[in-house]
Amino acid sequence: MSREQVSLIAHVDHPIKAPLADDSVGRLLERGLPRGDERVLDLGCGTAEWLLRALAKRPHLRAEGVDVSEVALARAHQAASELGLTERLVLHRQEAADFTSAQPFDLVISVGATHAFGGLLPTLAAAREHLAPGGRVLIGESFWDRAPSPAAVEMFGDLADLATTVDRVVADGWTPVHGHISTRDELDAYEWACWGSLASWSLDHPGDPAAAQARETATARRSQWLHGYRDSFGFLCLILRRTSD
Repeated sequence: MSREQVSLIAHVDHPIKAPLADDSVGRLLERGLPRGDERVLDLGCGTAEWLLRALAKRPHLRAEGVDVSEVALARAHQAASELGLTERLVLHRQEAADFTSAQPFDLVISVGATHAFGGLLPTLAAAREHLAPGGRVLIGESFWDRAPSPAAVEMFGDLADLATTVDRVVADGWTPVHGHISTRDELDAYEWACWGSLASWSLDHPGDPAAAQARETATARRSQWLHGYRDSFGFLCLILRRTSD
């Protein structure tokens, strides 16, 4: 089973691939889309869940998503068709870092996808290139809530703490408009949903050669969360505007 397949199964019950409850997602979109007729870009959109939710409530919105996963984009196309949103959603299969557009966007989203650009600040640099005057960026990034274990650092890399993360963003020429720190309930619910989906899939497909791998992945992820990084991991979403605007 590929990493892509594992991710798709893990997020069946939590399609937003970040530790955010539905009401938190809704509030972030409200803050990022104050007019309702904006052009929106999601860099690393996966199944385009952010875009689908934004489009469903805003009939004058138009959106584009970029991702390398053919399977994820196919699911996004199917969902958009079922919701009657295909005329307002354009999906591009390519590396997010390579995407270009002749028209700028009023909101650029990159939540949990900064690895595609090599980190937080490179992601913001890429978003800046796509942003219309007065536009906003919705960025989601992990941080250390307290001193991590060596195992946690090995899994996630040398993340900064919350204050340092915000300071770096501000020093890079951005002004926070709104922010959300995932609660403990959101963090736990996300992890439980991911490993629960994998475990359930393995039980529902006992004859599949990948069932054992899905079950082992679920068990490993649960152990890593509970014993490796639950007490030190945090997740921050920021809505930003350029300080110069």
